[in-house]
Amino acid sequence: MKYKPNWPETKERLTALWHHKPMDRPCIAVMAPNGKQWPGPILRKVEDKWLDPDFIVRRAIATFETTYYGGEAFPSTLIMAGWVVNTYGATPHFPMDTIWFEPLNVDWDNPPSLDLDWESPWFRKVLALHQAVLAEAGKDRFLVGQGCFMAASDMLAFVLGTENVLVAMAERPEWTRNAILKLTQNWIALHRYFFRLAAATHEFWYGNPGWMPFWAPELYVSTQSDISCMLSPAMYDEFIVPELNLIGQEFKHVWYHLDGQSAWQHVDRLLSLPYVKVVQFTPMSGSEPNGPAYLSLYKRIQAAGKIVHIQLPAENVEPLVMALDPALLCLDTHCANVREADNLLAAVCRRTK
Repeated sequence: MKYKPNWPETKERLTALWHHKPMDRPCIAVMAPNGKQWPGPILRKVEDKWLDPDFIVRRAIATFETTYYGGEAFPSTLIMAGWVVNTYGATPHFPMDTIWFEPLNVDWDNPPSLDLDWESPWFRKVLALHQAVLAEAGKDRFLVGQGCFMAASDMLAFVLGTENVLVAMAERPEWTRNAILKLTQNWIALHRYFFRLAAATHEFWYGNPGWMPFWAPELYVSTQSDISCMLSPAMYDEFIVPELNLIGQEFKHVWYHLDGQSAWQHVDRLLSLPYVKVVQFTPMSGSEPNGPAYLSLYKRIQAAGKIVHIQLPAENVEPLVMALDPALLCLDTHCANVREADNLLAAVCRRTK
């Protein structure tokens, strides 16, 4: 791999992790600036950041050229504009920090059909992005993440507005359950389409890297349900678990993003699902970063036989290495330079001998 000369060793370690086999140290991805200068693209308008193929490819190359990928870190890029692959009539907006939708005005006498439109102009834009990134990646120059397609329950909130979805769960539960399942089927169809597209040219299409720097030796998908932070355990079981079950039946293995402490009421149910292979937790804004503060959560995840994937500050790496099962642990961090990254990896190796 062009930007990861020791990729065979990285594959070996991540494969061992996937199968819960301990090695000499836990898997740790450490990225740092490599000191190289490389001109990035010029952003002419904000929407280009999300939708312009040339800008996105040039930005990815500039990132790869100037980044050191230590330990199990690897070069990959994510097409976040996958959120808009189908907007179902809602209006997307593209500020600098994220993509958000202006929801539809809901007419409950004539609710939206939520049909997947393969001829949508947004679908064509996202397809063009994937094709451009895959062409640049070739067989194995870097890894290409899936399209960041919004999970069904969160997509429904994007399209109708979170408050409307919460009210619909209470007042129109059958319609809401069916709407989430239909969007899940659309989500599955989109994944299958883009997996086929990638598999035609890209060796590691199944590894699924993206905003989550995690690779596996077989196909898996990533999902979440941010709206579940506002649901009771009973509502999670009624509206979200059927969505997850469909995904698990189709793809067998799931990497799950647990968003904030307000989703902790669902941890036991989540960990009971056999297809959930990896759990990644992101603390709420303003709270302690990942590290010793959440040790009890990480241990619960590992006790259920799941891999815990933790993105954390470099200073919190060693305490977690000492406290958690290395066979079910993947850490991801950043350092200020290559020397600090190598020193951190060397320190972890000493700790685990």
